[in-house]
Amino acid sequence: MAKIKTKRERVKFASDNVAGACPEVLEAIIKANEGDSTPYGNDPLSTELQDKFSEIFEKEVIVFPTASGTAANALALSTMTPSYGNIYCHKMSHINTDECGAPEFYTGGGKLIPLTGIMGKITAEELHQSIGGKGIVHHTQPSSVSITQVCETGEVYQLDEIKKIAEITHKHNLNLHMDGARFANALVSLGVTPAEMTWKSGVDVLSFGATKNGCLAAEAIIFFKKELVGDIAFLMKRAGHLLSKMRFVSAQLDAYISNDVWLRNAKHANAMGKKLSDGLSKHNDIEIAYPTEANEVFAKFPREKIEHLNSNGYKMNEEELDGKAVRLVAAWNTKDSDVDELLNTIKAN
Repeated sequence: MAKIKTKRERVKFASDNVAGACPEVLEAIIKANEGDSTPYGNDPLSTELQDKFSEIFEKEVIVFPTASGTAANALALSTMTPSYGNIYCHKMSHINTDECGAPEFYTGGGKLIPLTGIMGKITAEELHQSIGGKGIVHHTQPSSVSITQVCETGEVYQLDEIKKIAEITHKHNLNLHMDGARFANALVSLGVTPAEMTWKSGVDVLSFGATKNGCLAAEAIIFFKKELVGDIAFLMKRAGHLLSKMRFVSAQLDAYISNDVWLRNAKHANAMGKKLSDGLSKHNDIEIAYPTEANEVFAKFPREKIEHLNSNGYKMNEEELDGKAVRLVAAWNTKDSDVDELLNTIKAN
């Protein structure tokens, strides 16, 4: 029987999750596969991560590797939020819209308090106005604040914004969590150090993302305060996230943060995002919805252009701004020719 020829599906730009793992990470996994090693995170690769991340963040940190961003976020929040506690976050944040209730589940009932913010980022002023009910037995109790870096509109929190949010957070004796799914992209966009963007600005716990930027399946929960670690080891085991062969996750993280692989990947992804954004802005009928500050581009397209791109195999993500905008994402392996091909396809319409 003759094969039915189908149109080539182009998943590039649908997300940075569509990209494979970078060569350095794959090589590290193969190397980690040689011989036997102690399980459950007691292997040399996992234990050495503590020192390597401590060097990167310029202070002693405590690291727990995980295999997914959702697990990293939910477990991190569960260390600082009791079952009767509140988590203040942006209404568009991943923990509020894309994690299927995982933060609520892992905290045993913690309540997400979504804030409106401005252009995808919460503000210190709105946070201050929203925190209330402390000590009142009838109310869930203020416990933690979570910000996303890069945020859900592709914009990056500036250091002064993080510091102001941290100041309000700590004024109310709460803890500040950063969802760093695109941590490296934000870091190179700001041109600052990891320490400056986290604990020096008041962040207490970080979900360090790596999967979107060249890893196969690797994230990490990073504690900047020892007293917040609490029962995380037991929580991870109970949740099924204490991996027996943790060395394969640790090997990815080790390769990722070595020799500036993570920064190089992020710089390239951001550059491709900027090139795409600049190309789209040249069309009078396409409007850039948010400033392009990292590797994500949000734009409002005419319906005919969306249908044209879909008919040419592109998977257009129309879930942003209630369907009024599409999201296009560049990755560590996006080529100049990929951007040119997309822009030429749009131009042909």
